Amino acid sequence: MASTTPTPQEMTNRADPLTLEVVELIGEVVARFHEDYEAAAAEHALTGAQARLLSLLCLEPLPMRRLAKRLKCEPSNVTGIVDRLEARGLVERRPDPADRRVKVAAATAEGRRVARGLRESLRFAREPLAGLSEGERVALRDALRGMLGEQDLARPSVSDGRA
Repeated sequence: MASTTPTPQEMTNRADPLTLEVVELIGEVVARFHEDYEAAAAEHALTGAQARLLSLLCLEPLPMRRLAKRLKCEPSNVTGIVDRLEARGLVERRPDPADRRVKVAAATAEGRRVARGLRESLRFAREPLAGLSEGERVALRDALRGMLGEQDLARPSVSDGRA
């Protein structure tokens, strides 16, 4: 007679109702964020891909291959995006200080200004997050960082003075 009691492996693979609800809520948050991000990018005459690339370059200059890896696309796609942003004066190509044979893309001062405006025009979640106490926002941030893995826990943050 076969046992109907689930094995520990089956228990691990089966999501409980709370986990399923959290997964669905995360999916809804991601969908709404993407929708808002695309609309904010359009307000700045950017595609979503251009806005994401510009935001990455505001953190640090990057070679095309690393940009492609971060954007999860082909390097040839990144070249086209960089070309269009460069034509608008938002991005420039420079020699990599570590290897002058390699070119990196870097945000210009105007590119950083546009990226800052893009971040400031994102509306989704700003108001709901403002309705949470600082402790609730810190707990949410820490839970999200925990989901992303330990390497992301070292990221500077505003509330702990490491920004």
